[in-house]
Amino acid sequence: MDFEIPIGDWVEAGVNWIQTNLTGLLDAFADIVGLLVDTFEDGLLAVPPLVLSVIIVALAAWRVSWKFGLFAILAVVLIYGMDIWSETVSTLALVIGSSLLALLIGIPIGIAMARSETVEAVARPVLDLMQTMPPFVYLIPAAIFFGLGKVPGSIATLIFAMPPAVRLTNLGIRQVSQENVEAGLAFGCTSRQLLLKVQLPLAMPSIMAGVNQTIMLALSMVVIASMIGAGGLGNTVLTGIQRLDVGLGFEGGLGVVLLAILLDRITQSFGQGRRGVTSTSLIERLRQLFSLGRVNGRQSGSN
Repeated sequence: MDFEIPIGDWVEAGVNWIQTNLTGLLDAFADIVGLLVDTFEDGLLAVPPLVLSVIIVALAAWRVSWKFGLFAILAVVLIYGMDIWSETVSTLALVIGSSLLALLIGIPIGIAMARSETVEAVARPVLDLMQTMPPFVYLIPAAIFFGLGKVPGSIATLIFAMPPAVRLTNLGIRQVSQENVEAGLAFGCTSRQLLLKVQLPLAMPSIMAGVNQTIMLALSMVVIASMIGAGGLGNTVLTGIQRLDVGLGFEGGLGVVLLAILLDRITQSFGQGRRGVTSTSLIERLRQLFSLGRVNGRQSGSN
């Protein structure tokens, strides 16, 4: 039986239509991504290595522990000693820029999913597709639409890293207990106040877990994105593979691992730190709302 579904032809036709009709929109998006990544990279590279090292170590010791601060010192010395400092900073800029864009797009989508069953029904299969698609596949449309370099690498990275931010934001808001929601409504919260002052603060540990996972996925995409010229540590690993230089490839891989550990532990600490703060903040906010409601009631009564 001769049976064929030409999905590939349909996809190719869709790509051709986008290239013909949406060139201006794609160029504008590429300009925004390029400006963001270049700004982060130029800013980080402008900071002297010693100053940036002190900031990283101080942040690690403050947010995690003094023992992790010692590990940060060892990591910084190793990165600088292997002569991959500029590559590490470029990778850090790409991860920060891509993750920031992924969060700016992903968190609002997660909020919309939590507040609408229709949005969740539409977005969930798309997220499933994004998370099961092999990472290499993202390089093809990125290279077709945006060429080669950091910009397509950043765009492929942000698409690959976005799903955890969407899913965990949706999950965190949906896990807010009905008692807290009803308490907020009883104190006179509007829909916007309920979201900003009750649901998002209580969902913050889950949202921060999504932020952490987004950053880790962005970092895991760095080596793959180097195949279309993203640069950074991925380029060091790729060069090691092309030259069969085990030492160079190992140094690039070790740099990625050290950067991943630093980013993972520091971002985790922000999520854990919020656990102790959110409940107090919620109570304080409800008290403020209640006090504001009583003041308004007295003013209405006096009038």
